[in-house]
Amino acid sequence: MSIVTVQLGQCGNQIGFEVFDTLFRDSHCSQGLCSKRENEAYQASCKERFFREEENGVPVARAVLIDMEPKVINQTLSKAAQSGRWKYGQHTSFCQKQGSGNNWAYGYSVHGPKHEESIMNLIQTEVEKCDSLSGFFIIMSMAGGTGSGLGAFITQKLQDQYSSSLKMNQIIWPYGTGEVIVQNYNSILTLSHLYRSSDALLIHENDVVHKICAKRMNIKQISFRDLNRVLAHQLGSVFQPTHSEDSSFHYCRNPLVSGIVGPGLPHATNVCLVALYRRPMFLSTNGDLMEHLVPHPEFKMLGVRNIPQMSAESLAYSTFTWAGLLKHLRQMLISRAKMEEGIDWQVRPPLSGLPPIGKASAHKEPHFNTSLANLVILRGREVHSADVGGFRDAALYTSWLEPADAFSVWKTPRPFDKYEKSAALVSNSQLLVKPLDMVVGKAWNMFSSKAYIHQYTKFGMEEEDFLDSFTLLEQVVASYGSL
Repeated sequence: MSIVTVQLGQCGNQIGFEVFDTLFRDSHCSQGLCSKRENEAYQASCKERFFREEENGVPVARAVLIDMEPKVINQTLSKAAQSGRWKYGQHTSFCQKQGSGNNWAYGYSVHGPKHEESIMNLIQTEVEKCDSLSGFFIIMSMAGGTGSGLGAFITQKLQDQYSSSLKMNQIIWPYGTGEVIVQNYNSILTLSHLYRSSDALLIHENDVVHKICAKRMNIKQISFRDLNRVLAHQLGSVFQPTHSEDSSFHYCRNPLVSGIVGPGLPHATNVCLVALYRRPMFLSTNGDLMEHLVPHPEFKMLGVRNIPQMSAESLAYSTFTWAGLLKHLRQMLISRAKMEEGIDWQVRPPLSGLPPIGKASAHKEPHFNTSLANLVILRGREVHSADVGGFRDAALYTSWLEPADAFSVWKTPRPFDKYEKSAALVSNSQLLVKPLDMVVGKAWNMFSSKAYIHQYTKFGMEEEDFLDSFTLLEQVVASYGSL
């Protein structure tokens, strides 16, 4: 089954290129660490998901590129074509000559309605080239105007037009120190609208990725391309083919549906529902109920951790064991560490039957990180000997889900990128509560003094739109805080 990627704005298009380049390079890398048959199956599965082939045999990315200025799209198309490995298709991009001026309202209320028909026709054309559509992967930022505003608009239209196809938004969280003066407004408007139309939000924080570049990759002068390559590596480690728990010898055909499923509402929960979940469950092609990461409509924020991640120079002198990798990954999960550097080894899960220690609200300093659902993805040699029992501990999860329902693992003996052994964790947990609470607080402080509101109201927004966004996101913060 195929995934159509929608690249939005400067950020989305630059990251999208690096993602496709990483996927292609990895799938065509002859590492000699697995059998030829395994490698061929892996390559074929990757191609089916992310590429199609034209008559000349050059793989074409299943993607639509959208921006309101032509510069980045032209650069992205050119880089892909010049690589000689793969390219973007003809007539798969849309651009104009006027950007959104870092204004969410302009992207959502002006560019969106004005160009809706042209953009949706491009997406439909790409969808029609898929034998079987798994869903949409939408790459965008929150800080600017086109990626955030137009991205939220297009996601809503995808939900209207393709309601039965899954939509995952990969969102770049802006630097805390500020990239744009109104980035907190843009962020809350983006998140609140996506919460209504997207099935899952896969979030990367610029501050965290920057630290990985500096401390793990040993990069001295960090560029946006360095950041994007780290992001692409993490995304590739999640989306490249794997075997699911129920299929130890065949690659899963549908990575989105396999990983993000709503099995129904919990028997008892103290959270308030925003709306009933649109689809109580997703079924795989063989009718089995697949593992889930989003079991409830109020919990859609996913974080990614990847281990190991280091420079080529350091990797040459490093060896890894599954026991060591999984020990570090589990501690990163429970202590809210977002990379290997700075793991707090003092944090422990609560003892069974006792109230959790340190599970404070979002307004207090976080300690133990309670999870709703976790997916561990293991790639490399001797992968079937890896023991993931530590992630099945009931103390890691909220009380209204059984660990058997909350945890899943995918494996493949085929290594990823340059790592002989690697592990990725996709987690729906309290990890992002603090940054979300901070963004909402900063936006509220600006809103309460009416700062820059006129820049949004002149494009059709009303103050009630802001209040609706605050209300929804404050409920999300409270719900995650109560896990």
